[in-house]
Amino acid sequence: MGRLEGVNPISLSKGANVSLSVPAVRAVLSWSDAPGAPDADASALLLTAGGRVRDDADLVFHNQPHHASGAVRHLGKQRRDGAVTDTVEVDTARLETGIERVLLCASADGGTFGRLAELRLSLLDAATGAELVRFDMAATDETAFVGGELYLCGGQWKFRAVGQGYASGMAGPATDHGITVDEEPEPSAQDAPAAPAVPAAPRSPRAPRSARGEEDLPVDMRKRLSLRKEQVAVSLRKHGAEGVRARVILVLDASGSMTVVYGQGTIADVVERMAAVAAQLDDDGEMQAWTFATHPARLPDLRIGELPEWIRRHVRVGEMSLFGRPKKRKRGLEPEQVDMRLVGIMNEEQRVIAEVRAHVRENPAPDPTLVLFFSDGGVYRNQEIERELREAVEEPIFWQFVGLGRANYGVLERFDTLPDRRVDNVGFFAVDDIDQVPDPELYDRLLSEFPSWVRAARQAGILRP
Repeated sequence: MGRLEGVNPISLSKGANVSLSVPAVRAVLSWSDAPGAPDADASALLLTAGGRVRDDADLVFHNQPHHASGAVRHLGKQRRDGAVTDTVEVDTARLETGIERVLLCASADGGTFGRLAELRLSLLDAATGAELVRFDMAATDETAFVGGELYLCGGQWKFRAVGQGYASGMAGPATDHGITVDEEPEPSAQDAPAAPAVPAAPRSPRAPRSARGEEDLPVDMRKRLSLRKEQVAVSLRKHGAEGVRARVILVLDASGSMTVVYGQGTIADVVERMAAVAAQLDDDGEMQAWTFATHPARLPDLRIGELPEWIRRHVRVGEMSLFGRPKKRKRGLEPEQVDMRLVGIMNEEQRVIAEVRAHVRENPAPDPTLVLFFSDGGVYRNQEIERELREAVEEPIFWQFVGLGRANYGVLERFDTLPDRRVDNVGFFAVDDIDQVPDPELYDRLLSEFPSWVRAARQAGILRP
């Protein structure tokens, strides 16, 4: 085909290609905003000539919206005139040496691409907004889609209309383009039937567990726990909540952008520090825990005396990354471990919030529930999250969110200013480097709003006096 001059948009058929005459383009995925239609999320993979990403940073999507080179950016969704768009911008002039292809992908949420009417990928001139090319796509039961690709050919950047779908989610295009995704473990005879969401860690049948306490911890960990419990008690006294009891639930972000945070040992340290909160607030010192990304997954309960083993089993770095180098699984999953690959890589906070709410409803307790929720940002399901937390106002749950140094916490950091709630059931603060925050300061910030919520919830009749 001829060069693309940007006067009138060129309609491409599947497999056709065209040369680009502008260095920076916006790839706009669009579909009809119909009731009950699934959502879709645009993304981009930066590939070498061999068709491989160099590392996880070469994936750009809503939770990792900027490539380090500045060449690729995820610009986000818009709804206008009955259509939904999700946009990725690519500046080919800024792509690093060695990157010769940019794959323009998308994943469906809550259905298949076949349920999206008027599915289209358009290229716009990033400087003027003029539509340069459009590709109308047909889909059926795909849950991931490669709409097109930008590729370098003879020193010239071109665009090809691909239109290839996958029924296996983003793992499909990942493996198809030279990205190694670990093989699924062989199912055992006791495995439950496959489900669309990640199953909770198995709880029955289960091996008997001893009632191990703090005295069973290694000496250094036992000393840290004892000191931290005292510091939690001091923070509670500061806020007029001495002697308050609570069920403590821990929620850990496991989305793709958290890989580095896990690898640095930060999350393992967070778990140990939060165990002191549970040990001080909960009579049995036990803490329920969830992890989440695209899907939520309940982890086995954390018992204080089993803290080292719990961290080793359930805060696992090796399976956090979808696009990592090949790793040989040593012995498969241990009993009660969650296969982190099935959790996914995207941010879907509203799903784990809903699951925790359901757990509290189905397992009532005499004490209020304190949820300690850790995330590195990338929040984009703002309406869904706000709806869940507003509905939770009448429930005996306080949600304490902690941001781990990134940005875009969305509605979580704005919740204190939202009107029309009988009580303020949400707290939020962010820290640049939680490893550098001393325990007294961390516990003060963590417990600053919970006591006032307890008092307000009792006055409102949400909690028993």
